[in-house]
Amino acid sequence: MVRHGRHHPDIHRDIHPDMTNATSTEPTASPSPSPSPSASPPLPPSPLSPLSPSPSPSASPPPSSGDEPTSLAALAWLFLRLGTTAFGGPAAHIAMMQDEVVRRRRWLTETAFLDLVAATNLIPGPNSTELAIHIGLLRRGWPGLVVAGVAFIVPAMLITGAMGALYVQSGEVPAVGHVLAGVKPVMVAVIVQALVSLVPKAARSWPLRLTGAGAVVATVLGAPELAVLIVAGLAAVWWRRATLTTVTTSPPAPPLPVIVPCGPLGLLAGQATTTGVMVATATTTVAAFSLPMLFWVFAKAGALLFGSGYVLLAFLKTDLVEGLGWLTSAQLMDAIAVGQVTPGPVFTTATFIGYLLGGVPGAVVATVGIFLPAFLFVAVSGPLIPRLRRSPGASAFLDGVTVASLALMAVVLVELARVAFVDVATVLIGVIAAVLLLGTRLRSTWLIVAGALFGIVQHGLWG
Repeated sequence: MVRHGRHHPDIHRDIHPDMTNATSTEPTASPSPSPSPSASPPLPPSPLSPLSPSPSPSASPPPSSGDEPTSLAALAWLFLRLGTTAFGGPAAHIAMMQDEVVRRRRWLTETAFLDLVAATNLIPGPNSTELAIHIGLLRRGWPGLVVAGVAFIVPAMLITGAMGALYVQSGEVPAVGHVLAGVKPVMVAVIVQALVSLVPKAARSWPLRLTGAGAVVATVLGAPELAVLIVAGLAAVWWRRATLTTVTTSPPAPPLPVIVPCGPLGLLAGQATTTGVMVATATTTVAAFSLPMLFWVFAKAGALLFGSGYVLLAFLKTDLVEGLGWLTSAQLMDAIAVGQVTPGPVFTTATFIGYLLGGVPGAVVATVGIFLPAFLFVAVSGPLIPRLRRSPGASAFLDGVTVASLALMAVVLVELARVAFVDVATVLIGVIAAVLLLGTRLRSTWLIVAGALFGIVQHGLWG
């Protein structure tokens, strides 16, 4: 992992297992041959990784050494590529990031990655974008935070902006359904690969497995995502306390820190109790269009919204259709559809709407407004994650949130599979992609390109 003495030293011990081995219980371990007198002493075990730095000189070095800072160019290239090819929504984006930063580059341990996934689910805003920002912060400090987040957003911003320009000219959303017909089965396989890798690590005990199963059931029954995550975390804390009480007769631990979402007022920010849809009061006042007001609308959305694109739809309908009267319901639906079918963050719907209302300046202002809160939330919450891991209660809470986050991914996987597998050809694409991803080191990017080409060819041959 990166060693930035000037950034977040608590985070920097999060190195990959390949660079570590089990901590020795012997008080006198034999030194490695020909030790370097200037070599730094091994880092102590991190709460995020139960392993300690390996003194063995024969160990194979990982592809990217945790002692070397990740270059900003490497961060930019990775997230530019993901922002261009990551279809399928946040679950698919997270799966692709796991493949790249854990499995291939070994920038993070699976435990550290899962902690970041849990953290992003507890703050408002676009989860996959916040995960990219977190990774940048861990690997290169504050410059990495900016570079990784911007690189992931810009490709989607340009694509949706271009589609907005075409929409202004033609009045219709460009047809891309045939491309997605081949891409969606691949994204199902990508999510399967991530779950196969992450679930054993997260659901490592029966209480956590039962918590994950309960989270799946609650989500299917319509419980709000944020409520599911918080209840799962509290259940894990309760089980840990019950276990400690059963095993030891020592006095109870002091009160555990209460972890709440970083968003303004958390659950009281307006999330409905059964549907996850933001509740706002519509106003009859129709305001003249202005860039500052446009920025405010989308900054408010980025700072308050939990959940999927449907939550964004309800929020923007209240402000832009019913409140300000800047869009029609049909235009808003088209904008949400564009955000769903283009790669990268779904929240680049803001770029499309901004272009419709104010051209290029409007597109830029709306995009900055909706994504800026994500950078601020990560900047505040990122350095706290290792400290939370050192607290038994907070660590248990993160364990529960982590397994619930994977449960939400599993529910999304089923929903995406129902949409993706429409005929024998799409089923074959999904099966082949899953076999290749699980059995080889083939990058998902190439499979996505192949799926898109298949969709284009199939559309051209059969219409």
